[in-house]
Parts: sequence; C-alpha cells; structure tokens
Amino acid sequence: MRRQFYNVVVFLALLLSVTLWTPYTATALSTNYYAKTCPNVEKIVRQAVQKKIQQTFVTIPATLRLFFHDCFVNGCDASIMIQSRGTNKAEKDHPDNLSLAGDGFDTVIKAKAAVDAVPGCTNNVSCADILALAARDVVNLAGGPFWKVELGRFDGLVSTASSVNGRLPQPTDDLNRLNSLFASNGLTQNEMVALSGAHTVGFSHCSKFSNRIYGFTPKNPIDPTLNAQYATQLQGMCPKNVDPRIAVNMDPVSPRMFDNVYYKNLISGKGLFTSDQVLYSDQRTRGLVTNWAQSSLNFKQAFANSMIRLGRIGVKNVKNGNVRVQCDVFN
Repeated sequence: MRRQFYNVVVFLALLLSVTLWTPYTATALSTNYYAKTCPNVEKIVRQAVQKKIQQTFVTIPATLRLFFHDCFVNGCDASIMIQSRGTNKAEKDHPDNLSLAGDGFDTVIKAKAAVDAVPGCTNNVSCADILALAARDVVNLAGGPFWKVELGRFDGLVSTASSVNGRLPQPTDDLNRLNSLFASNGLTQNEMVALSGAHTVGFSHCSKFSNRIYGFTPKNPIDPTLNAQYATQLQGMCPKNVDPRIAVNMDPVSPRMFDNVYYKNLISGKGLFTSDQVLYSDQRTRGLVTNWAQSSLNFKQAFANSMIRLGRIGVKNVKNGNVRVQCDVFN
C-alpha cells in the first residue's frame, strides 16, 4: 500500500511539473494558432504583401532575406526589425545587415498595420509571425512553393549589433564554414543547399564579389571556378572603383522568378558568390545541386520543408518575449 501511494505521489509530481514546464520553456507552434483571435491573419498579410510587390519587385528578395537574417541571430523573433535607440545599437545596424533593403522592413510594418486594423486582431499577432508569413508569401507570389506556416512566435526583447558577429554566412565562405553555421542552428547540409536556392531572386552589390573578378590570386586574376564569359559580363557591370550602390542580379537568367535556375547556373559556373559556386565545386554537395537543377519539383519541396525548419529556430515564448505594438520599437 505504501509503495502504491509513493508511486501515485511521484506520478502526480511529474504530471504537475510537465504542466508547469511546457508553456514556459517552449512555444508550441501551430498552423492554426490564430484561429480564434485573428482567423483571417494569413489573408490580411498576403494582401498587404501583394500590394507591396506591385509597388516594387525588391519586396520579394528583401523580405525573404530579412527573415533569414532574423532567424539566424537569436532566433525568429523579429529582433532584426528593432531600430537603434540611445546607447543600444540594434541588429539591423551591424555591418552584415546594412545591405538589407528597406522594402523588407516596410513590408512587415505595413502588414502589421493591416492586421492591427482588424477588430480582434489588434496587438494579438506578433511581428515575428507576420515576417514568417510574408516570407512564405513573397516566395509563392514569385512562382515558388506554398507551405503552411507554423505560427505562435513571440517577439524578442533584445536586439544588439554585437550578437550578429559571426552568425551570418559570408560570400567568401567555403562548404565547411557554411555547414558549421547552419549546424549551429540545427539545420543540415541538405537544408543549407536548399535555402541557398533563395539566391534565385534578389541582387548583390559589386563589392560582395569583386574579389572573384579582380585579383583573385597573383596567378589567376579571375576565380577559375567562374564562367569566363560571365566574369567578363560582371566586369562590365562592376568596373574597378564602381559606385557601391550598383547592384547585380544574383541569377543572371531569370532573376524575377523563384525557380531552380539557380542550380543550373552553378553547373555553368555562374554562381555569383564563392559560397554559391562551392555548392557545385565541392563533391559533397554536387549531387544535390545536379538533382535540383534537373527537378524543379524536388527543389521546391526541399525549400518549403527547409523554410519550415528555419522558422523554428530560437522561437520565443511568453517568458522571454511579447507581442510588439510597433515592430521596430520595444514595448
């Protein structure tokens, strides 16, 4: 009898600990998280995104890149949105984030305003969730896949430029460095290659790849893994001492379509960054590049699944986050 009583006590203690622990240590993301509080949130965000895209195509790569930069630094918590104030220099003002196009930030702010204008939705939907939805929508509206976005993120309470140091991939990274960065966020090599496919849309400034077309090495002024004809085109668009504001499409073939041409470009030696071209140059990932160059369906499925996984990084809950009234200012 005493043993049975002990077992019951232990069971109840464990049950209580689980009940108390769950809500505060992990946020349970769900595709229907706002079903009761803001049931039309996805439609509202999508309409705002569509309107923004009609104003400028830059909305698409800018919003997608913003989501990636946010999630890779302290998790998907919209901390990238915060403006620097007083003595606090925020994430967005770190050198690695200065090239983020303003249209990405504007997309989230306008979508947030549209959501908050609906009775019942006001101040109930986090900026982090709006960014996740907007990232999905820009991809889909550019011809890419559609996936169900998991929701329930809270907005972060901290944003510092110093936290960005060493957390984001660089154009000169090799495969080992890329794998290490993604692994630190719980992502696999395959997911890294899939997410790199986001470079099928967007642009880069000349300074990010000038090392590949001017003075690569004393023996090879041009990176030998770069297509010679493409290198000449890049030199024409980016002469030495070019205006730093000049931008070049990441995908020289179909820069406005979210497709698998990015991988076909790698096979042709037309990856803009070293970190792009290495995916084909290195035997460890060449097979995957070849597969996705041949199958748009396989790539799009892999990309959608990888975006879902990306969206789970460092999710905040009620204990270490909140829902911001303004996306660029802490409450």
